[in-house]
Amino acid sequence: MNRNRNQQSGFTMIEIMVVVVIVAILAVIALPTYLNYVKSSYASEARTVMSNINNAAKMYYQIKGQWPSEVEELERSGQLDVSRSTKLKWAFDIQLSDQGGRITATSTEEMSGGAGQQVVFDADVGKFSGYGSPEEE
Repeated sequence: MNRNRNQQSGFTMIEIMVVVVIVAILAVIALPTYLNYVKSSYASEARTVMSNINNAAKMYYQIKGQWPSEVEELERSGQLDVSRSTKLKWAFDIQLSDQGGRITATSTEEMSGGAGQQVVFDADVGKFSGYGSPEEE
């Protein structure tokens, strides 16, 4: 009986180090996936607005017979309403024509992912590229 009382229970240093190594390996594997998810979520707001801009530009063209050159034209004509918070985070550039074109969103200092990030919508093929897109990684 006295022998059992003298034995201490607990983890050895080796066991603790193995657990720390396993947790570090899991973190190294999970971190890039998490960061890509965060980028994609930041860019999703821009992609949604760019789709709305594209649709509004088509309606604008149907009514006016010319393509809009800026988001404010679409807002003044009542075709689009972009929230103030989105405008603070993203600057939109419209370059559309009868042959297609593109819409570009560039992040500002207000965007959590940092300034200067670009999301591009190619109106010819209806595809997004740039920041937060899978091919960007």
